[in-house]
Amino acid sequence: MSLGGLGEIGKNMTVLEYGKDMIIIDCGLGFPEDDMYGIDLVIPDVSYVAKNQGKLRGIFLTHGHEDHIGGLPYALQQFRTTVHGTALTLGLVRHKLEEHGLDKTTKLVTHRAGDIVKAGCFEVEFIHVNHSIADAVAFAVKTPVGMVVFSGDFKIDPTDPEGMADLTRFGELGREGVLAFFCESTNVERPGHSPSELTVADGLDRQFKGCKQRIIVTTFASNMHRLQTLFDTASHYGRKVAVTGRSMEQILKVSTELGYLKVPPHTLVDIGEIKGLPKDKVVIVCTGSQGEDMSAMYRIAFSVHRQVELQPGDRVIISASAIPGNEKAVGKIINELYRKGADVVYDKALDLHASGHACREEIKILHALLKPKFFIPIHGEQRHLHTHSKLAQTMGMNPKHIFILDIGQVLELTAKTCKINGTVPAGRMLVDGTGVGDVGSVVLRDRKHLAEDGMIVVIVNLSAEDGSVLTGPDIITRGFVYVKDNGELMEELRIIAAHSLDQCYVKHVSEWSAIKNTIKNDLSQYLYKKTRRNPMILPVIMEV
Repeated sequence: MSLGGLGEIGKNMTVLEYGKDMIIIDCGLGFPEDDMYGIDLVIPDVSYVAKNQGKLRGIFLTHGHEDHIGGLPYALQQFRTTVHGTALTLGLVRHKLEEHGLDKTTKLVTHRAGDIVKAGCFEVEFIHVNHSIADAVAFAVKTPVGMVVFSGDFKIDPTDPEGMADLTRFGELGREGVLAFFCESTNVERPGHSPSELTVADGLDRQFKGCKQRIIVTTFASNMHRLQTLFDTASHYGRKVAVTGRSMEQILKVSTELGYLKVPPHTLVDIGEIKGLPKDKVVIVCTGSQGEDMSAMYRIAFSVHRQVELQPGDRVIISASAIPGNEKAVGKIINELYRKGADVVYDKALDLHASGHACREEIKILHALLKPKFFIPIHGEQRHLHTHSKLAQTMGMNPKHIFILDIGQVLELTAKTCKINGTVPAGRMLVDGTGVGDVGSVVLRDRKHLAEDGMIVVIVNLSAEDGSVLTGPDIITRGFVYVKDNGELMEELRIIAAHSLDQCYVKHVSEWSAIKNTIKNDLSQYLYKKTRRNPMILPVIMEV
């Protein structure tokens, strides 16, 4: 069963269960949609796992991206288990757990590609794959009913510094027999092959060569191969590199400590030192390639960064493509950079970015090697999952052996059959500040209402003796109209509210809830006729 990553981008989490044993593959987070006002993160609902934690034998992580590890600190507050992953993945996880005070209570076990881990009745094999972060793996899980393969996020890159994905092992698994294949679907709509990082290195070299201005580069913080390329290219052209942005600084620290990133000598400098350097000797690498509010790139563009002031002529390179849904945010930053006189370079045709996800031809290769009996597309919106289903059918897959699932649906596998068999509790938990799950649909609806139409507060003091009005009603508005320019409307609202109170007094209505409803209904009817708006109306009654 998947608790996330189906019909959506991110929040990836899959649970395997057999008898008295259960394992989890990945535990990621998603980012809020436009109408989730004030929400910071979206994580999977893990209540089913928490309820059955006595069966849990471990969490296995494919790689260190947020959509695969970001939900872990929140899940581990509800249950305890051992976490398995490769060195870099667990290096990033360890930092997250320290922030949440979970590092002392969580056991982390480091593995390498080729390792096989026994977890209850399951045997999990780590298989090397290429991705936009180092140390990524796929999993081949031996279960009592057969072999199940999870691709994780992958691509096939013969020029990857870590070596090409282990296609030999995938082929061996195919010959041994694969019962079910769970494959990512992110780039299934894109034809051909995903470009190699070498093409990006050439593209960046062309932007550095002959440039006499400062260079500012924003890219995915987790893409260590890209960071290595930036450091090497900067060193080649005699430039110093300064890094800014919390996640970028964290990745730099973890990856250099573990030896995944090798910074050329005398190349890295503190961000505070760049002011004393010539323009043609500086490269600033920062977060914010997705237009995130208050990321380093956002702060630089809008002149609120404490240490970096954008200068006319600065060459700003956006070495990333916008994740679906982030196009508007990225465009906002690009427009502001142009407004400030920057030379902005972001065109896809300039080979400044290579996706870490397999395109159609690479996906076909894995299908051909594994030859699964059953296939389940994962990690994508509905259009991705259905497109992936059609691709599998072109490879000879029986449509009846392909299952497009929703989160929470239970897929029951035997050695010969596969069927959907019920559901488990699943959905999304919203993180707002330190609160997890305390913001639900009702609160979101209220926030949406406030954002769209604003709020009117009606304040009145009633006599404790006879219920008559002592003071008020007073009208306060927020996000509805500008009071100073709408004095006549405010007075009309006060008169209507006063009339509502008089009617309640005459009819001997003393229940506060009934009085509040009368005020709300009368004001709502009037405001809709007058303005065609529906602001939230909050009557506040005090007894004196």
